[in-house]
Amino acid sequence: MIDRGAVKDLVLETVRSPGTAAQKIMSLRFSRDTLWTALFLAAAANSIIYSFSVLLYDTAALPPFLTNPLIFFVIISGVLVLSVHAFYWTGRAAGGSGDLGDLLALMVWLQALRAVAQFVLFVLTLLSPIMAQFFSLIIGALGLWITVNFVTQALHLRSLLHGLGVLLLAAVGLVFGLLLLGGLIGLTAMGIPANV
Repeated sequence: MIDRGAVKDLVLETVRSPGTAAQKIMSLRFSRDTLWTALFLAAAANSIIYSFSVLLYDTAALPPFLTNPLIFFVIISGVLVLSVHAFYWTGRAAGGSGDLGDLLALMVWLQALRAVAQFVLFVLTLLSPIMAQFFSLIIGALGLWITVNFVTQALHLRSLLHGLGVLLLAAVGLVFGLLLLGGLIGLTAMGIPANV
């Protein structure tokens, strides 16, 4: 049975003191199978909420993959898996010594919070688009702050600045990898061999 009070306290602590919350989450020691399953469930929740939010806008100008919930889920899941590994291996290369399971647990929690934030944003969009935009900015900044803290704690990095550096390097590598993969897929779709 889930203790709602404990979950609420952990949410508040994540906002107020992400480093301390990270230590508590890592101490739970969930199995890797459980964590990977939870990551995909969080991706599914985010995809469902996103699909409902897309209904509020004119989607004619959007690429088809942004309006198809299943394709969006596959993309989100892939990006999350790649992000976890990018953060982990970049952190290890930068002198970190953490465990992949700890980082995965923190990313699962972050994605669960993101799903809740997306739902609140969806409701606010219906009530007040201006408030929704303001909330989106706050959530974006807060999400970055929490992510830096989580990466720093999970990988046992020296400081938050070190964690920010790892985050930025991993993001650059991830974007480059996705662009390369997208280019290869695009070339193949056009009938051009990828090794040309």
